[in-house]
Amino acid sequence: MNHNKKLTAAAVFVLSMILGIAATNPPGEHQYRNLKILPKNISHDDLDKVMDGFKDALGVKCNFCHAAVKDSTQHKLDFASDEKPEKNIARSMMKMTGKINKKFFSYNKGDQGENIPTVSCMTCHRGSAHPEPKK
Repeated sequence: MNHNKKLTAAAVFVLSMILGIAATNPPGEHQYRNLKILPKNISHDDLDKVMDGFKDALGVKCNFCHAAVKDSTQHKLDFASDEKPEKNIARSMMKMTGKINKKFFSYNKGDQGENIPTVSCMTCHRGSAHPEPKK
């Protein structure tokens, strides 16, 4: 149990560092379409790290949240599409964990004075897309 808390805290710390770095990327970096929660100027590498964190926390692949392109001859995902409801659920969950961390864990500060989130996707999902509630 203690190991899970440490692992979760470490994962959340890494995610917050990634988001902090992404927020300070120099102008002119690639701009993604339809980012509503993550910084619009996030780098490709940082976005991949965030998405990999979601995949690990939920035990899913990209197509869990991202719809396929309309052209059925292509076997690619339309990352900007909001066709799948799971994508908006993920956005809601990101907002929820942000509010929880701000309200209850804002005292948890890093070296630069930034808040270090304590609650993350892994906190509840633990590798399952649809976690069972604890009894």
